[in-house]
Amino acid sequence: MTQSTHNRVAELHNLAAHAHEAAAVAHGKGDHLSAHELSKQAQEHSAEAHRHSEKLLEEVRK
Repeated sequence: MTQSTHNRVAELHNLAAHAHEAAAVAHGKGDHLSAHELSKQAQEHSAEAHRHSEKLLEEVRK
């Protein structure tokens, strides 16, 4: 388990959070197409963060 792995997981979670916030702003402005695309990006970042978190957990358990 390395610090860089932890940093990458945190970075992915932050990217997802930022995309969710940007999607909410776009939706609030009535830009539903951009909001949808940003929500899609947020979900992809969240899924990648989850995969990295699972990998990190496997390393910890070894």
